[in-house]
Amino acid sequence: MAPRVLITGATGFIGRRVAATAAARSDLGHLRLLVRPSATGVAAGETVAGDLRDPDSLRRACEGIDVLIHCASAIGGDEELLHAVNDDGTRTLVDAAVRAGVTRIVALSTASVHGRGPFRAAAPGTLPLAPGSATSRTRAAGERYVMDAGGAVLRPHLVYGAGDRQLVPGLVRLLAALPGPLDAGASLHSVIDVDSLAGALLGAALSPRTEAGPYYVNHPEPVPVAELLAPCEELLSARTDRPRAGAVDLAEAYDLLAGHPFGRHHLAMLATDHWFVDDRPWRDLRCAPGPGFTAGFPAHASWYRDLLAGG
Repeated sequence: MAPRVLITGATGFIGRRVAATAAARSDLGHLRLLVRPSATGVAAGETVAGDLRDPDSLRRACEGIDVLIHCASAIGGDEELLHAVNDDGTRTLVDAAVRAGVTRIVALSTASVHGRGPFRAAAPGTLPLAPGSATSRTRAAGERYVMDAGGAVLRPHLVYGAGDRQLVPGLVRLLAALPGPLDAGASLHSVIDVDSLAGALLGAALSPRTEAGPYYVNHPEPVPVAELLAPCEELLSARTDRPRAGAVDLAEAYDLLAGHPFGRHHLAMLATDHWFVDDRPWRDLRCAPGPGFTAGFPAHASWYRDLLAGG
């Protein structure tokens, strides 16, 4: 029998793409999307209103479901909200799914549960959990409920593509605070486009070869920091007539951003390797990793230009 699938967070950056990918498939028995009551513009499928802080809504959403893909989370902001959504909310959702007889649980997490690198060619099971923020701490807590129930957790590092309002806009904002392009050294970073990540989440949910526990899900080839920053510098140059000065190295950038915690946080990430290795999504689950960053970014460039022009 074709599986009946529930997707949470179906209006978010990544969850929206998972929902759209699922809606285009013909091998699902039923697609149900858990959305907040105010949500609009969701993909095709049955939508049910709910909230991770509302146990009754989670119980109703899980009824009659075979597969749960959990993409909902809170990022940044009030720590009490983060705990209620990412920690307690995930526990309540997993409990509801188990009671409803759900046979496969897959959750979206983040490699930031390991904290700050350097991580070079890090394989699953080789790094301790060392989250450095309330968001990462509460997401790490939520992971445990999924894995204790025999589920799989997918941990991307940097995710880009249409709908991204964090990664690339944040890097453009960082560069805008500097007089010239940033020379961030030679660090390597794991990156994946949102469509490939959506395919991996759906693949993990439906493949009979999915293992319980964590997966790193990134393009197999790490991206040198210079290649990561190059299109961001182009986006910045396209929205300003102010000429850019010569390259700024890391030491100078730290000094220039002494009063900008946001910028210094990004600098610290960019300056160190964050490279994770795991070929199981592409080898065992037969998902496609998509194009590398340099080849894949142009398909999303116009979306970023429009976003930045409006901001």
